[in-house]
Amino acid sequence: MSCFSCLFKGLTTPEKKTVQRDEDIAGVENVKIFSYKELCKATREFSPVNKVGKGGFGSVYRGTLKDGTVIAAKVLSHESRQGIREFLTELTVISDIIHENLVRLYGCCVESVHRILIYEYIENNSLAQTLLGANRSNIQFSWKTRTNISIGIARGLAFLHEEVRPPIIHRDIKASNILLDRDLTPKISDFGLARLLPPNATHVSTRVAGSRGYLAPEYALHGQVTCKSDIYSFGVLLLEIVCGRCNRNTSLPHEERFLLERTWLHYESGELAKVVDTSITDDLEIEEACKFLKIALLCTQEVAKLRPLMSTVVTMLTTKMDVESSQITRPGLVCDFKDLKIRSQKNTSSTESSGSPETTHANMTFTAISDRE
Repeated sequence: MSCFSCLFKGLTTPEKKTVQRDEDIAGVENVKIFSYKELCKATREFSPVNKVGKGGFGSVYRGTLKDGTVIAAKVLSHESRQGIREFLTELTVISDIIHENLVRLYGCCVESVHRILIYEYIENNSLAQTLLGANRSNIQFSWKTRTNISIGIARGLAFLHEEVRPPIIHRDIKASNILLDRDLTPKISDFGLARLLPPNATHVSTRVAGSRGYLAPEYALHGQVTCKSDIYSFGVLLLEIVCGRCNRNTSLPHEERFLLERTWLHYESGELAKVVDTSITDDLEIEEACKFLKIALLCTQEVAKLRPLMSTVVTMLTTKMDVESSQITRPGLVCDFKDLKIRSQKNTSSTESSGSPETTHANMTFTAISDRE
């Protein structure tokens, strides 16, 4: 009898799980549910050949659905395992957010332990690979193209911060999260994904260690995340677009390694034009390029409350609105992180005994910053 019970239990458990899954899915609107089998076929069993990227949330694979639609399937990390109902509820919020400068979410897969997001496929990959990568693409990044990309990113962020309710803080604005479509229209990816992580996930700490150069001081040192921390990251990204180089390059002489520090020094000496990408030739408008650099410095000011709103940034980028030099204060620089790290280490014994989550996070971040410099 006991053997029969065990057999019966073994036969019904999968069925019960299916029923529970169907109940969780029932009533969820605006999120298309894909089967794992369907996605395996579309991506050829998630073949390495179809892998087009990897980030903090997981790997991305190119796939083609039965109807010919090309997709990008983001396989979320195990940290993102949530209950199906909770996961779909968050996705419903994200799928309702539609803007020209945001990557469109089509649907997801929620079978067993699998949590896979299905996005529109963006043809020209990311800014990190096309503009800043070692093997640059054949895309010609003229000044006009760079202004359009900068303005598009700013508009997408302004939408997330000021038009979506409640506001969405991206947390990880950087070149690899800006994709370019066939017309080179920028699309912000990975927005809203922090909602899919359980409260005790260590993902945020991992991302702090991984997003070199883009971190606002208050985020890197204290784990304080606001719209203003996104604005800081945008400022660094804007510098990269205008200057045509990564924010950090250890192959350069020490005084040129960190783009924000170099830009600030040239700003103070009245020589901003020296950091503009020299590969821009025919259509370069040097005055406008210097204005964009000043806007970037406004966004990266050390004091968060002094940074402009993204809607203001859009106005500054798209009009002749004057960027007053007197408004620009010193940015949060890498050397500041080093100084604060030293001061923190002197207080390590007292802070460790307190067991404060914020202190622990800060100490972890200091270590990450130290390791990468």
